Parts: sequence; structure tokens; C-alpha cells
Amino acid sequence: MKMYLVSIYQPDGPPPAPEILDPIMRDLEAVNAELRAAGAWVFSGGLHPPSTATVLRLKGEDMVTTDGPYLEGKEHIGGFTVIQAEDLDAALEWGRKLARAITLPIEVRPLEHGTGG
Repeated sequence: MKMYLVSIYQPDGPPPAPEILDPIMRDLEAVNAELRAAGAWVFSGGLHPPSTATVLRLKGEDMVTTDGPYLEGKEHIGGFTVIQAEDLDAALEWGRKLARAITLPIEVRPLEHGTGG
């Protein structure tokens, strides 16, 4: 089985109001339960806001450390799931289910040298 990173693109700003967010989180948990039942779920996690990021960059012989995201933008990666799938088509189907559940853009990308157990 190949492994894929499924990233959630989240808009910058505060989270939606509970009446919007609660049904999304319910639908997300349903897809996560389906992933687990299918044996496709490897692990997942949400991320703190981009303002908590620290970027390390090599400049010649010096390591430069800066606060904040590497790139400024209107959206950021808010969370991710690593899945196992037979091929890209199967991984994209899981990505579609997640996109429907959370109503945010999803990126599906194969992991290099990723193998399942």
C-alpha cells in the first residue's frame, strides 16, 4: 500500500461559529471512522495557528530562525491525515470524502518511500 498526505487548507482568521463548526466536526469524525474501519487511516492531527510556527533557514554557515509561517497567505494548512491506499485514485476518493465533510480545500500528495504495514 502507498501512503498519502491529505492536507486541509484552512482560511486565516478565527474558527467558524459553533452552529457552523459543530456539524463539520461531526461529519469529519464520520469520515475518520470510515477511514479507520477500512484500514486506510494511519494518523492525523490538527495544527496550531501559523503564528506559532518557527522557520529554520540555512544562510551560508548560519542558521536563521524566524517566527511565523514560511509564506504569508490567506490560508494555511490547518490539519492533515496520513492514509494508506492502493493508488492515487483511491487516495483521491478519500480526499473527496474529507472535502465534502469539512467544506475546505484538500490536497492529496503521495509520500516518497511511504509504505504501509
